[in-house]
Amino acid sequence: MDRRGQAPRGVANTVTMIDDSWYVRDVPLPERVSAGGVVVRIAEGGLLVALVREIDAGEVLQGYVLPKGGVDPHESIEQAALREIDEEAGLTDVTGLGELRVIEHKDHLKKYWAICHYGLYLTAQVESHIKDVEHHFDFGWFPLEAPPEMFWPCERKMLEQERNRVYDLVIARQNPKPRKKFFM
Repeated sequence: MDRRGQAPRGVANTVTMIDDSWYVRDVPLPERVSAGGVVVRIAEGGLLVALVREIDAGEVLQGYVLPKGGVDPHESIEQAALREIDEEAGLTDVTGLGELRVIEHKDHLKKYWAICHYGLYLTAQVESHIKDVEHHFDFGWFPLEAPPEMFWPCERKMLEQERNRVYDLVIARQNPKPRKKFFM
């Protein structure tokens, strides 16, 4: 597998464009609970977020995604998120900072209704080794303020809307001393 952003040979590029119809539950679909995360690391100039490129049903999804996947029957949401982050992004040294958001939508083939739990994780790990190379072929660190093209608009929107909260939680983790608040 090529980790330089190129799809593996023999894998088709998908032209699926996600629009508002993916976020409307207009037909009965089986549900699938998934978990993953927004993994950030501190870098000069701000925070970087871990993103991956994905192959689903033999097609390369256009744009990056957050690492996430199905919750196995024996797993908690947290356990599944850590496993998926390890498998898809190769990040193993992560610290959970809390849940960010739950987003629901149809999967990219509109075969099931995905209920995606996103946690926030902090790491100092820079290098990674993707374990699920059958479904993931690229990993990168990108500025939280300026992520690249993303397949799921809802994930990009979450990064934009939760940016300040992400910074607040990372700062609180780095400086855990209780602070007095003064009110006038």
